[in-house]
Amino acid sequence: MLQTDRPVSDLFAQRRPLRSFEFFPPKDDAGVEALRQTAAALKPASPDFVSVTYGAGGSTRQRTAQVSALLKADFGYTVVPHLTCVGHSRAELNEIADRFHGDGFRNIMALRGDPPKGSATFAVAADGLRHANELVSLLKARHPDFCLGAAGYPEKHPEAPTPEADLANLKRKVDAGAAFITTQLFFDNEVYYRFVDRCGRGGISVPIVPGLMPVLSLKQIRRFTSMCGASLPPILVRRLEAAGEIPEIVESVGIDWALTQIRDLVVRGAPGYHLYILNRAKSALALAAGLAA
Repeated sequence: MLQTDRPVSDLFAQRRPLRSFEFFPPKDDAGVEALRQTAAALKPASPDFVSVTYGAGGSTRQRTAQVSALLKADFGYTVVPHLTCVGHSRAELNEIADRFHGDGFRNIMALRGDPPKGSATFAVAADGLRHANELVSLLKARHPDFCLGAAGYPEKHPEAPTPEADLANLKRKVDAGAAFITTQLFFDNEVYYRFVDRCGRGGISVPIVPGLMPVLSLKQIRRFTSMCGASLPPILVRRLEAAGEIPEIVESVGIDWALTQIRDLVVRGAPGYHLYILNRAKSALALAAGLAA
């Protein structure tokens, strides 16, 4: 019998901190098996839901559906597949939405999406959509029982001209029907708290989930933050530099920083936290163990 997912909005209504993990679809079958092992290892951490990213330019779209189905059927996770506007017509987006809905998924992360690799600018597909709020509107019109998430940028979307313009764009997504927001990664909780305050003053009242990434490499995190416009606190950089090239020490520094962030966020009323785990179980399990201590 087909298992229909519970809307994530029902979980937020419980008023307790939620824990979620983000997976990305592997490029080959060997990667899928490794992801399966990660998913099994994370089961004892009891995430409230997991999300699965969506490849730009058609790179992993079929695997997004494959991985989402695997996590749902084989592990019983509530899965929030990502869906983007990139390279899709309205008809194609409706077809994908119908497929997800027919397979029992009731939660989708609705995103504009990044330009395909090698392209510097976002291009609208033929009869496609330009903005995420348009995707939210399309999905809600097609299946009103979808619970939709949207992305928020505490330090501003790199393409937004001003923080005010960025907040207005976010408000349009919420007004179109987004039920919750997950933030881009950040490493200074004050950045998140200021963002939540600005959202509240701007009329945005849905849950705003902080997105966190435990640092595994200084080089890697500098690359990520340069792409998304996030900043690295100088004290964190100094600690990572002091760790040198010893992976175990770098990972320990990253986990300790994320653990401190999470504890503070939960104490100060965040609706939970979303971990960008890069398909690795070790740091997520270390955080779960640290929080249980």
